[in-house]
Amino acid sequence: MVEDFRALRSTVEQMGLLKPNKLFFVGVLLHILLLDALAWLNLYFLGSSLIPFLITALLLGTVQAQAGWLQHDFGHLSVFSKSKWNHLVHKFVIGQLKGAPASWWNHLHFQHHAKPNCFRKDPDINMHPLFFALGKKLSVEDLAWMITFYVRFFMTYIPLIGVSGTISLFMLVRFLESNWFVWVTQMNHIPMHIDYDDNKEWLSGQLQATCNVDQSFFNDWFSGHLNFQIEHHLFPTMPRHNYSKVAPLVRSLCKKYGVEYQSKPLYTAFADIVHSLKESGELWLDAYLHK
Repeated sequence: MVEDFRALRSTVEQMGLLKPNKLFFVGVLLHILLLDALAWLNLYFLGSSLIPFLITALLLGTVQAQAGWLQHDFGHLSVFSKSKWNHLVHKFVIGQLKGAPASWWNHLHFQHHAKPNCFRKDPDINMHPLFFALGKKLSVEDLAWMITFYVRFFMTYIPLIGVSGTISLFMLVRFLESNWFVWVTQMNHIPMHIDYDDNKEWLSGQLQATCNVDQSFFNDWFSGHLNFQIEHHLFPTMPRHNYSKVAPLVRSLCKKYGVEYQSKPLYTAFADIVHSLKESGELWLDAYLHK
């Protein structure tokens, strides 16, 4: 299995599937900036009544979600051939467009990919009361990038809807974004096997903790192509527009060795999150009540 996966990796490189189409990522960035501009124009021309306010919140929530998928691309060094350019643009996207620290993401996300769903090794399954308790102290550079987001956001919307309106808009946008983010990121992992690290080799280790959501234009856009979570975990630096091309090869390799390759509809993936949390809640309740 290990030898065959290494051969697949070589095939992937020979097919050029690790080389990005930069126009794709330019398009992703431009559509984010366009939605951001439309959100402001909507309030500017239609006023601050409830419907325009909600439409702007929805547009900005979409901006935040899509910027989240884009920062993920740069964070995985899958856009530029040089790491320093990926890191530079990553700081811009996650810092200026989202108001979050790049260092926090970098210090944690690689652990998730190395040992997905492994207790005490994957930070994504650990629960902490404070956001910044998760990572190391923020660097001054990260803090500067974050400040530019908040300055831009409040200077843009306070003239249109005032301080209280801008704060309400910001909170609503964060609410929409966080729900979008959590449902997408957890649909691939929470319903899967979670346990201590049993030191499986790469292919079966990633597949037991990861599943896919069926491909469609909407699913690809909605999840930033993270509906191809299996392929992303097997080839973390692969540009996302190539996941669908390598998927048949991955399926074939899994079939050869009897490794389960799960792909499900979007609604089923969401429902499985609820079912998994319900099962965990019932177990914790039994433990708490000493049944």
